[in-house]
Amino acid sequence: MSGILFFQTQDLPNIVSFYQQNLGMTSWLSQADCHLLQHGNLIIGFCQREQVSRDGLITFIYPNASEVDAIYERVKDFAEDSPKENPKYKIYHFYGRDPENRRLEFQAFLHPTSGLLSGQDLLTGRRSIRQYCMDPVLDDILWQVLHLCESAPTAHNSQAVQYVVVRDGAVIEQLAHSRGSSSSPIGQAPLAVCIHCSPNDTTQPIPDGCIAAYHFTLAAHDFGLGTCWIGDMNRPEIKRILGIPAENFIAVVTPLGYAAETPEMPPRQPVDPRVRFL
Repeated sequence: MSGILFFQTQDLPNIVSFYQQNLGMTSWLSQADCHLLQHGNLIIGFCQREQVSRDGLITFIYPNASEVDAIYERVKDFAEDSPKENPKYKIYHFYGRDPENRRLEFQAFLHPTSGLLSGQDLLTGRRSIRQYCMDPVLDDILWQVLHLCESAPTAHNSQAVQYVVVRDGAVIEQLAHSRGSSSSPIGQAPLAVCIHCSPNDTTQPIPDGCIAAYHFTLAAHDFGLGTCWIGDMNRPEIKRILGIPAENFIAVVTPLGYAAETPEMPPRQPVDPRVRFL
């Protein structure tokens, strides 16, 4: 479910330009005398009217304090103050005003929250994380991520996928050294998660396991957690370490934790040349 917050404006073109050029909002829909803008899962509508509406506070959420600092550098000409930590609410934020004097807030939460990302941001923003903070992942957050994986499709609705959450430091180290540098990111995180599937419970253990594993990486990203797809872990020694039956298929073993890096997206080729219609 989503929603739209509407405001009245006396200067629709200028207001739309302000939010697009200064705040990076994108045009979501233009209809008659109203224009709707999007920032992640926030949609704001402005409608040309005789009066201006200014009630309330428009808050833009960013994933971390460094991105709040970055937006401050872009918009400090109309900021009321510089970014600072608010210990009462455990946020990092600053305030500003738009050209019609509506109050704006730019903030990042300094504690774990439920998912805040739009579907588009979720799909385009996930990165492979290889360096992690050692801050603990709360059980409540971990279980919310795992429960989201219940919606992963499986052959004949078999729901045969299983998860092994590894907290034991010695076991994490064994997993991290299992494939040399390829598996080393596992050792950088406070947790590792193995996703595997039994051929005794489904006719399609490989696709079932891989779909669930990708569900897991996206769900983790939605809660601000990093993952890294460590493949080629369907090995006898990994199954012995984790106590997984020999016949099961291991789709992935991924580190899990809060990222200590923000990697740029590697270059992507346009999809157009790879699409064929019949």
